[in-house]
Amino acid sequence: MHVFKVNLQSIDDVKAFVHLVNEYPYEIDLAAGRYIVDAKSIMGIFSLDLTVPVDVHIHSEEADDLIEKLQPFIEED
Repeated sequence: MHVFKVNLQSIDDVKAFVHLVNEYPYEIDLAAGRYIVDAKSIMGIFSLDLTVPVDVHIHSEEADDLIEKLQPFIEED
Protein backbone atom coordinates (compact mmCIF):
# COMPACT_ATOMS: atom_id res chain seq x y z
CA MET A 1 0.00 0.00 0.00
CA HIS A 2 1.10 3.57 -0.78
CA VAL A 3 0.09 6.54 1.37
CA PHE A 4 0.73 10.22 0.63
CA LYS A 5 -1.00 13.61 0.84
CA VAL A 6 -2.64 15.51 -2.02
CA ASN A 7 -4.01 19.02 -2.43
CA LEU A 8 -7.29 19.27 -4.34
CA GLN A 9 -7.94 22.99 -4.29
CA SER A 10 -10.50 23.45 -7.07
CA ILE A 11 -13.36 21.68 -8.79
CA ASP A 12 -11.10 21.15 -11.80
CA ASP A 13 -8.47 19.51 -9.56
CA VAL A 14 -11.08 17.09 -8.18
CA LYS A 15 -12.38 16.24 -11.67
CA ALA A 16 -8.86 15.63 -13.00
CA PHE A 17 -7.93 13.53 -9.94
CA VAL A 18 -11.07 11.36 -10.25
CA HIS A 19 -10.50 10.92 -13.98
CA LEU A 20 -6.93 9.69 -13.35
CA VAL A 21 -7.71 7.26 -10.53
CA ASN A 22 -10.63 5.74 -12.44
CA GLU A 23 -8.14 4.50 -15.05
CA TYR A 24 -6.76 1.97 -12.54
CA PRO A 25 -8.44 -1.21 -11.27
CA TYR A 26 -7.21 -1.21 -7.68
CA GLU A 27 -8.91 0.36 -4.69
CA ILE A 28 -7.95 3.92 -3.83
CA ASP A 29 -9.27 5.82 -0.81
CA LEU A 30 -9.03 9.39 0.43
CA ALA A 31 -8.88 10.03 4.17
CA ALA A 32 -9.44 13.29 6.03
CA GLY A 33 -9.43 12.89 9.78
CA ARG A 34 -11.69 9.98 10.60
CA TYR A 35 -13.54 10.11 7.25
CA ILE A 36 -12.57 7.75 4.44
CA VAL A 37 -14.16 7.88 0.98
CA ASP A 38 -13.66 6.11 -2.32
CA ALA A 39 -11.22 8.24 -4.35
CA LYS A 40 -13.11 7.25 -7.51
CA SER A 41 -16.27 8.97 -6.24
CA ILE A 42 -16.52 12.65 -7.05
CA MET A 43 -19.44 13.03 -4.61
CA GLY A 44 -17.44 11.30 -1.87
CA ILE A 45 -14.49 13.62 -2.37
CA PHE A 46 -16.69 16.71 -2.14
CA SER A 47 -17.92 15.49 1.24
CA LEU A 48 -14.38 15.99 2.63
CA ASP A 49 -12.77 19.18 3.89
CA LEU A 50 -10.58 20.06 0.91
CA THR A 51 -9.15 23.22 2.46
CA VAL A 52 -6.35 21.03 3.83
CA PRO A 53 -4.36 18.22 2.19
CA VAL A 54 -5.98 14.77 2.35
CA ASP A 55 -4.34 11.35 2.53
CA VAL A 56 -4.41 9.00 -0.46
CA HIS A 57 -4.34 5.26 0.27
CA ILE A 58 -3.57 3.14 -2.81
CA HIS A 59 -4.25 -0.52 -2.09
CA SER A 60 -1.68 -1.92 -4.50
CA GLU A 61 2.08 -2.29 -4.61
CA GLU A 62 2.11 -1.76 -8.40
CA ALA A 63 1.07 1.92 -8.43
CA ASP A 64 4.22 3.73 -9.54
CA ASP A 65 2.67 4.83 -12.85
CA LEU A 66 -0.38 6.28 -11.10
CA ILE A 67 1.76 8.05 -8.49
CA GLU A 68 3.78 9.62 -11.31
CA LYS A 69 0.58 10.91 -12.96
CA LEU A 70 -0.64 12.32 -9.62
CA GLN A 71 2.54 14.37 -9.04
CA PRO A 72 0.83 17.73 -9.72
CA PHE A 73 -1.49 17.08 -6.75
CA ILE A 74 1.00 15.55 -4.30
CA GLU A 75 1.78 17.66 -1.25
CA GLU A 76 5.51 17.89 -0.62
CA ASP A 77 6.56 17.60 3.03
